[in-house]
Amino acid sequence: MLFERQSFLVAGISRSGIASARYLRKKGAAVYLYDDVDDENVRRMQQSLEEIGCVTVKKEELESKFSAMDILVLSPGIPVDHPLPVAFRRAGKRILGETELAALAIRCPMIAVTGTNGKTTTVTLLEGILKEAGKNAIACGNVGRTITDSLEELGEDGVAVAEISSFQLETLTSLRPHVAVVLNITEDHLNRHYTFENYVYLKSRVLRNCTESEYAVLNYDDPTVRAFAEKTKANVVWFSLNERVAGAYCADGYFCYNGEKVCSEEALPVDGDHNRMNALAAVCAAKLFGVANEAVERGFKKFRGVKHRIQKIGMLNGVTFIDDSKATNVDSTVKAVASVRGESVLLLGGKDKGYAYEPLFDALLKSDVVHTVIYGENSLRILHSALKKGYTNVTLIRPFDLAVRVAFLTAKPGQNVLLSPASASFDAFKSYEERGERFIELFAALEKDYSPQPVPVIPAPAAQEEADGEVE
Repeated sequence: MLFERQSFLVAGISRSGIASARYLRKKGAAVYLYDDVDDENVRRMQQSLEEIGCVTVKKEELESKFSAMDILVLSPGIPVDHPLPVAFRRAGKRILGETELAALAIRCPMIAVTGTNGKTTTVTLLEGILKEAGKNAIACGNVGRTITDSLEELGEDGVAVAEISSFQLETLTSLRPHVAVVLNITEDHLNRHYTFENYVYLKSRVLRNCTESEYAVLNYDDPTVRAFAEKTKANVVWFSLNERVAGAYCADGYFCYNGEKVCSEEALPVDGDHNRMNALAAVCAAKLFGVANEAVERGFKKFRGVKHRIQKIGMLNGVTFIDDSKATNVDSTVKAVASVRGESVLLLGGKDKGYAYEPLFDALLKSDVVHTVIYGENSLRILHSALKKGYTNVTLIRPFDLAVRVAFLTAKPGQNVLLSPASASFDAFKSYEERGERFIELFAALEKDYSPQPVPVIPAPAAQEEADGEVE
């Protein structure tokens, strides 16, 4: 692209849109800004970007300015069937995203991690391991910093450890990661991608440009992911909890790689088979980058989990509060329920994403969840699925704040209140992070209301003390 001679419309003034606009202005491009949302935060960011030369376009101005715009930079939050990208496509104009801008410019190796669940954990683990090995590694993409914001610091000798979502893959065509990791694929985002087959296809796009010079790290235990090996030219390296594969696996209490013990499973401080699987994927990618076993072990030991992912908030009157707001789909919640120790009262609900909830209740019937509090926009749909499966230990409370309070009052000492919603947060919150922070705030409020108050010690009256000291 000849940035100085082309004009770009950045649609969606959020994290990736802001990064795209700043990157393009540094390159000397003409940048227009547009967002369907007209709130204080968007207006503030538009004003900030106008200070560096961007031009805000209102909805009624789009048609008149359309001919002046060469390329659409689409934020991941805007679907590709939105009227704006449809108009660009019909006009034969190019559509890309912030990640595509970065893919065209990046000069260092990249590890691209995708999958339905575990992406953030794996990327965070890998960043820590690579740093322990002395490498300039940066977690970026759909987690942490955007890739365009990281390009300068990465230079030529860094390692971009990029979380790549299906939303980003919709507009990503030039990415060729040195190592592409596919963790797992289960139903998610069907309200956006319509069918599971289309969602699988989008996930496979992370491998589309890989050749014999690159590596595909694939989950052998996931049949959908295993089939990707037949469609890629990359060298396939497996990871598995169930088989001794050519790659990473567990044996005799150790994480192993190609017959070599890398480190003890006890080095990983987080519980659950899903975390062991993420760790195995990280082992594969780290070893492909030549990382020594000692650095892998140090990286594991320093890992403290991911915020809002099965994170213990505290205990109140014997009830433990656990924040798993990051669980925005059924499979993630099933894994959380399986990994949490002890009986739990589960908080479910939020924005519907188009998949079935019956498999969730099949799992809950066999779990240590003793009661489920259902809230949010999709509460009636979840309730219908629960009753369809004969799961009746439920309470329906629409507002989130009240649902948390009811869950606490339902739980008994020794049990957990587990927020693991199996739903998006957008019915009431801007993100799963905001939902998790609200859960933490509500815990603090409950502490004030329900913490046992110390019994005050009332001193004896001074006169009585003197009388007790008198001797007749």
